[in-house]
Amino acid sequence: MSTVPNICERELLPAGSPWTCPGDHVFYDASVIWGLIGPRRIFGDLGHYSAINWFFLAGAIAPFLVWLAHKAFPHKQWIRLITVPVLLGALADMPPATAVNYTSWVLVGFVSGFVVYRYYRGWWSRHNYVLSGALDAGLAFMGVLLYLCLGMEHISLNWWGSDPDGCPLASCPTAPGVISKGCPLY
Repeated sequence: MSTVPNICERELLPAGSPWTCPGDHVFYDASVIWGLIGPRRIFGDLGHYSAINWFFLAGAIAPFLVWLAHKAFPHKQWIRLITVPVLLGALADMPPATAVNYTSWVLVGFVSGFVVYRYYRGWWSRHNYVLSGALDAGLAFMGVLLYLCLGMEHISLNWWGSDPDGCPLASCPTAPGVISKGCPLY
């Protein structure tokens, strides 16, 4: 974090910079939500996000539905492999992850865990563990290599994929009737 000067001071960053100071903002936002505004005005009947509360019920019912499907179709062995807490836990990583992260994860997981396992089981049993380790090590190695080659030299990459990292409307108010320059009016 020290390679990006003024990373925690938005007004000192270049215009259009996607960099923020997420650790500080998370705690500040949480203190504003739970202390100043109150959860009722965000997640309750007065808030924009009241529909999120229905997901508590969906999370409680989903394992029961998987169990019912397993009982209704006992010959389908793949149904018993569905683990709802793992699937819902993966959603916790959605805000910082991008669509590229999830599509590559699904593609590699499907090819390795279904196609290769089903049609080339001998190869899968010999090489899948090594493939998993190689993918993990490759990710770590590329992270270090990119830091050493680009981060320490203060080289910034400007390409089409770096724009979605920063949301230009992230600091816009969502309360009805609040006017802010450059933000839509709700």
